[in-house]
Amino acid sequence: MTQVTSAHGKADGSGLPQVPSIPLADDRAIAAGGEQSIGHLVKDATAHLSTLVRAEVELAKSEVTKEVKKGIKGSVFFIIALTVLLYSSFFLFFALAEMVADFGVLRSIAFGGVFLLMLAVSFLFTLLGMRKLKSLRAPERTISTVKDTAAALTHRGDTKS
Repeated sequence: MTQVTSAHGKADGSGLPQVPSIPLADDRAIAAGGEQSIGHLVKDATAHLSTLVRAEVELAKSEVTKEVKKGIKGSVFFIIALTVLLYSSFFLFFALAEMVADFGVLRSIAFGGVFLLMLAVSFLFTLLGMRKLKSLRAPERTISTVKDTAAALTHRGDTKS
């Protein structure tokens, strides 16, 4: 069995990790010609199929890991932007309270009113969030198919019909 890198791999090894692969030509098989038994051929085919499946899983895992890392790095910028927006909202509410005070309302009452408005908005969004969380359901189709697959695999060796 040989080790290969993906098309994106670099010679210095900084690309994707090496994954097992099936050689295109087996020197032993060519040398032996038609001398191999059916059992040996089935064993080789099974080994190659197992290697192929493991290689595909490893390739998918490495690609998904690479994409997830890029997604996390990109989301950091959104988190920073939301943090700045959250802290700058303080100035919005402060300005709103000052505007209410400019209309002749006592400053303490203006700031208290803005505080109550902020509490009401927070309560409203809390209720909306709880409503959405209550609507979450288990992935029933996935659970069903996993149970069916497990049942099929456990009954596979049974000879009783």
